[in-house]
Amino acid sequence: MDASVLAGAGDLLDRISERSRYSLDHTVVAIAGATGSGKSSLFNALAGAELSPAGVRRPTTASPLSCAWVPGGAAPLLDRLGVPAADRRDRRDRRTDGDGPAGEACPAEDGALAGLVLLDLPDHDSAVGTHRREVERMLRLVDAVVWVVDPEKYADAVLHDRYLRPLACHADVTVVVLNQVDRLPSDTVEQVLDDLRGLLDEDGIAVGEHGEPGAVVVAASAVTGQGVGELREVLVRTVAEGRAARRRLAADLDRVVEELRPFYVGSGRAGLTEEAREEFCDRLADAVGATAEGRAAEREWARRAAEACATPYGRWWRDRRAGRDRRTEGPRQPGDGQPGDGPPEGGGTEPSGGRVVAARPVVEEAVRTVGREAAAGLPDPWARAVRGAALRGGVRLPGELEEAALRAGTGIGAGPGWWRAVGLVQWVLLGLAVLGVVGPVVLPWWVAVPVAVGAPAAGFVLARACRSAARGPARRFGQETERRRRAAAAECGRSAVLEPIAAELLRYREVRERYGIAAGA
Repeated sequence: MDASVLAGAGDLLDRISERSRYSLDHTVVAIAGATGSGKSSLFNALAGAELSPAGVRRPTTASPLSCAWVPGGAAPLLDRLGVPAADRRDRRDRRTDGDGPAGEACPAEDGALAGLVLLDLPDHDSAVGTHRREVERMLRLVDAVVWVVDPEKYADAVLHDRYLRPLACHADVTVVVLNQVDRLPSDTVEQVLDDLRGLLDEDGIAVGEHGEPGAVVVAASAVTGQGVGELREVLVRTVAEGRAARRRLAADLDRVVEELRPFYVGSGRAGLTEEAREEFCDRLADAVGATAEGRAAEREWARRAAEACATPYGRWWRDRRAGRDRRTEGPRQPGDGQPGDGPPEGGGTEPSGGRVVAARPVVEEAVRTVGREAAAGLPDPWARAVRGAALRGGVRLPGELEEAALRAGTGIGAGPGWWRAVGLVQWVLLGLAVLGVVGPVVLPWWVAVPVAVGAPAAGFVLARACRSAARGPARRFGQETERRRRAAAAECGRSAVLEPIAAELLRYREVRERYGIAAGA
C-alpha cells in the first residue's frame, strides 16, 4: 500500500509509544475555544489564580499555558507536549505539599485534582496561522478536551466541520462548555443548550445524559462562577477514573481503524472457488490441445493396431499407394495437417519436430480471468497484489505448458503384445495361401483349393475383427493421453499462477485477522 495510507497509523503508534512512557494516571486536559469565548477566564477560574491573561486584545493566548496538579511536577510530560517552561505553573495542595517553593497555594479542595495537567490553548480561529497549527498539534497529544463556546459562535461551521465532527469518536473524552450564559436571558439558556446538543448529535458526537457515556455539556459563566463547580466536578471524575489517556488512545485507534477499513475489509469472501480453479485448468488444457491430442492419440492407436493386424498383402498395397500419393503431392511440410503433425484444433499444436506450441492468447485470457475472479471482493491494494501475482506467473506459463505437454507425450511405443501375435498369425495364413496355390503339385486339389481360398479369407476376417476389437483400447488410450496432458497443464497452472495467488490470499487473511483484532471484531 502507499505509504500515505499508513501514515496516520504510524503516527498513532508513535504517539501511543511516547505517551506510554509517562504515567497514564496523569490526565492532560486542554481548554480550547474560539476568540473571545472566555476560555482563558474559565482556565483561571479552574486554576484558582490569574494564570492566563484575559482581555479585549485578540488573540490573547499566543502559546499553550499549563497548570499542573502533579506532585513533583509534570516537566517530562510538558516537555513532550512542547509547553514552554515560562508558561508552566504547578498547583500544590497545602494538605500534602505545604507551601513548597516550586508551587503556588491553591484551595484545599483542589487536592481532588491531583494528577491533572490543565492547558489553555491558543484560539483555534486565530488570525495567526501558527496559533491554529499549534492548536491542531496539541489536540493530537492531549488526553481530553474542554471545548468552550459562547452564545454567539456555538454553531460556527469551522468549529464543527474542522474539529468536532472529525473527533466524533472521542465523545468520552470531550466536554463542551457553553460559556457566558450570563449574557443570555435565563429562560433561553435551556433552549440554547438543546440546540447545541442537537448540533453535536449532527456531528456524530454522542452526548452523555443520565449517566450514559458520551460528551458532557455544561452551561457556565466564568464571570459569575455559574457552572464552574460543575465543570470542576467533571474534571475531578475524569482524574479519579484515571482512564482518560487510555480512552483517548483507544478512540484514536478506532478512528484510524475506520480510516483503514477500505484498505483491509473487502466486499465479499476472498478466494477462488473450486469451479474457478477447474475452469482455469480446463482453459490451460485447451491451450495445449489436450482434447484434440487425445482424439489424435485414439486415431493413431487405432491406425497402428490396424497396420499391425492387417494382412501382409494389405500392408504392401497401402504402402505402395502411399508412396504413389507422396510422389504425386510432393514433399510434406511440417504442420500442414497431415497425419503425424498432431491436432490442429483446440489451441495447442505439435509439429513434426515434436515441439508443442501453446495457444498464448488462450493462456493469457485464462490468467487474467482467474486473477480477476481471485481478486473479486478484495480491497483495492490486495486486489492489485493478487492480479499482479497471477500476471507474473502467466509470463512464464506458456513455456512451461509446452515443456510439460511434450513430456506427457503419447507413449504408444511398440504397442500391446497381441498386435505381434496377430501379425504372426497373418504371416502363417499367408504361407498357407501360398501353399494352397502351389498345392496341386504336392497336394490333392480338393485340399489345395480350400486352403488357397480360405487362408486369405481368414486373414481378411481376422484383420476386420482386430480393427473392431481395437476401438475400445484405442478410446481408452486416447482418454489416458488427454488425461496426462490435462494433468500436466493443471500442474503448471497450479505452480505458476494458483499457488502465488493462494500465497497472496493467505497474506491477506493473516493481515485481515490482525485488522480484526485492532478493530475489536
